[in-house]
Amino acid sequence: MAENGASGTARGNGLAGWLPILLAAGIFALFVSAVPEVARGEVLRWRLDWVPSLGVSLGILLDGLALTFALLISGIGTLVLLYSNTYLAGHAQYARFALFLTSFMLAMLGLVLADDLITLFVFWELTTLTSYLLIGFSHEQEGARRNALQALLVTAAGGLAFLAGLILLGFAAGTTSISGIVTQGEALTGHALYLPILILILLGAFTKSAQVPFHFWLPNAMAAPTPVSAFLHSATMVKGGVYIMARLHPALSGTDVWVWTLTIFGAATAVYASILALRQTDLKQALAYTTLMALGTLTLLLGHDSGYAMTAFATFLVVHSLYKAGLFLVVGCIDKATGTREAEVLGGLGRAMPVTALAAAVAALSMAGVPPLLGFISKELAYAGAVGLDTGAVFVAGAMLAANALMVAVAGIVALRPFWGRAGEMPRSPREAPWQMLAGPVILAALGAVFGLQAGLAQQALITPTVASLTGAAGDAKELKLWAGVNLPLVLSLATFTLGIVLYAAHRPLRRGLAAVFGRLPSLDAGWDRLLDGLKALAAWQTRVIQNGRLDSYLAATFATVLVGLAGIMLWTGLPGIAPSPVAPTWQQAAIAALILAGATLTMVTSSRIAAVAGLGASGIGVALVFILYGAPDVAITQLLVEILVVVLLAVVMLRLPRLTRDRFRAGHAALAAGLGATVTTIVLAVLTVPFDRRLTEYFEATSWPEAFGRNIVNVILVDFRALDTFGEIAVVVIAALSAYALLRQSGKGAEK
Repeated sequence: MAENGASGTARGNGLAGWLPILLAAGIFALFVSAVPEVARGEVLRWRLDWVPSLGVSLGILLDGLALTFALLISGIGTLVLLYSNTYLAGHAQYARFALFLTSFMLAMLGLVLADDLITLFVFWELTTLTSYLLIGFSHEQEGARRNALQALLVTAAGGLAFLAGLILLGFAAGTTSISGIVTQGEALTGHALYLPILILILLGAFTKSAQVPFHFWLPNAMAAPTPVSAFLHSATMVKGGVYIMARLHPALSGTDVWVWTLTIFGAATAVYASILALRQTDLKQALAYTTLMALGTLTLLLGHDSGYAMTAFATFLVVHSLYKAGLFLVVGCIDKATGTREAEVLGGLGRAMPVTALAAAVAALSMAGVPPLLGFISKELAYAGAVGLDTGAVFVAGAMLAANALMVAVAGIVALRPFWGRAGEMPRSPREAPWQMLAGPVILAALGAVFGLQAGLAQQALITPTVASLTGAAGDAKELKLWAGVNLPLVLSLATFTLGIVLYAAHRPLRRGLAAVFGRLPSLDAGWDRLLDGLKALAAWQTRVIQNGRLDSYLAATFATVLVGLAGIMLWTGLPGIAPSPVAPTWQQAAIAALILAGATLTMVTSSRIAAVAGLGASGIGVALVFILYGAPDVAITQLLVEILVVVLLAVVMLRLPRLTRDRFRAGHAALAAGLGATVTTIVLAVLTVPFDRRLTEYFEATSWPEAFGRNIVNVILVDFRALDTFGEIAVVVIAALSAYALLRQSGKGAEK
């Protein structure tokens, strides 16, 4: 289905269209200027104190890995913005679109350049937020809103686990500096917190990079306009999780749990997504599933630390970004020109769109891994790394062979059939896209060819520095070459082409068979909708139970929480030692205790609200007498005034309420009150066993008269030392009184009417 936007003209969007393009181009030029230094093995660092009190710095690290990602992000971002300026020419909301896309690009740059865990997480969440805005850009469509929310919730949930993992990682390493953490590999892998750190960080990475079983959100992100899909799927958001695994590879890799977790999940994602890609008829959906395949392959390669695996990872990272962005932009040109993306309808576009056809062919050949393109070199390196494994070589090589063969078939479906196949009934007559839309696919396809023919250029500028970031030694990088002789990787490549051609020739019956099979399997995407429905039902039930409008329920819940919290703290820290001396109470103390108990008992058993309030008042008066007995008359006066005011106000209100029921005594409430009273009493008695610290007492005794001219220390504390606090309390009381007066006055007017 064609997307909304202006017709394929080159009108552009004026200043709002060109400013982001120039900004992205300037950033790309800045990173290009850093290539010679980083290629020589230098690591560039900048650090600025952000929150000095917490030791948080805004650190920037530019090494081979960061520079490769930064070049891909800013370079492809420039081409996508140029493409978008024409693709969405005249769109009423283009300024908003450009703002979202530029913000997303800057957030991704912040993520890959961050040299501090806190800074990294801030930009990690910014990518989540901006991608949500981009996926839901066409917010008038229900599907776009639903898919944007799905992407937000899945990646944000993973982000919470990721944050916990970063906190534990910083604690274990003793620093939040990433450049300091990656040097502590042996110490971290042997740390007691290694397993929880690994699980939490991989949860964040797997949700961001859509590894099985979190893969379902990524194809739904196709609700975004095609330029967004090209950017998100090539070098940005979905590779955020891959970047984290690569960045922390020196610190967390090398253990069996790392190797097998990344190998199994990466292989499962690559093969499963490739099968699903063959099933699609919408070209954007097919490319979306091939992105999953690439993410799975990158994860699989990161599971190992051999020179071949690391070189294959770095090479495939660049290869995938180039061909995937180019193919998405090609699909956008096809969609704009014909009004459809359906593979079963498209055909014969080669004559009407020769430049687009050429760009699509080169990019698709790189995706299929055909020589002399860089994709072939990357595939050879991956096979060499797989067959060289000590354990699991057959499993890894088999998964790669299956996924790569399926990619050959999908490459034919995306780039061969629409241009050279038999045409169906297309909504519009095709024509070549404007140069602004062709620039991206042509440049990206050409880079794939140039880097294949001149592999040394890519090796020196990008691949070797990236491998050095992963392994710590530039010498670990393997040489990129088109011909490595007759060997097992070459045999696997020939098997890939053969099997891929067979799959392409039989893709229609295979697609029908896959549709029948997957139609009977449970859908994680549909399961997501049921999960949200269940959460809404749970929230509604919880609201009915907790927010039931009964004050006694609210009070019971509050006091129960306090009781559980206090009891839990005592159990966690150890029961306090209590050794009260058995001293017989005086008759005054006994009389006051009897008054308090009598008031509490009356409150529990009476069926009269007035009597219950009077019982509470009697208990309050008993507390006031305690203050008087121990020499605090001012506090006692305050207590008495409060009790009198509460009794009077409640009595006035309760005269209009019905009498309490006879069976109002509740064993649960009584047990709660007794438990809370016993717990608080235990804590008070425990406090009394601790030596009294008189430092504050002595300070107030010494300064109340010389500095505040008051002999009543309590009054001086309230009025002078805690003046703002007391003023705030008075303000609260005044506001409450005015609010009560306004409500009573309004109620009185209503009664008169």
